[in-house]
Amino acid sequence: MKLNKLTPEEERVIVYKGTEAPFSGEYEKNFKPGIYVCRRCEAPLYKSDDKFDAECGWPSFDDEIKGAVKRVPDPDGARIEIECARCGGHLGHVFLGEGFTKKNTRHCVNSLSLKFIPENVDENGK
Repeated sequence: MKLNKLTPEEERVIVYKGTEAPFSGEYEKNFKPGIYVCRRCEAPLYKSDDKFDAECGWPSFDDEIKGAVKRVPDPDGARIEIECARCGGHLGHVFLGEGFTKKNTRHCVNSLSLKFIPENVDENGK
């Protein structure tokens, strides 16, 4: 598996399970059609159709691409961490029962953990 080179800040979030500051990420308010992939290994994680504005400061999704995201209890048991199922990169946390959408699920994801691929973009980026 090929892993992309990460900046020190991306590494802090993805490898060392950090969190970017709320309302600072490039994808928090991005609602263009496309797909979100793991910044570290480029595995497809989320479809733009599943993104919604939770007004929490981070990109929020109410569903993942089947089999793409692994749920792991935090060591303190207070939250459920989400990781890329392919490379284990930290994405953020998942919350259930908040009532934001009909699916009643919120994947709260760091923009630094994602890369957005717009719909209708060819292999040359056009």
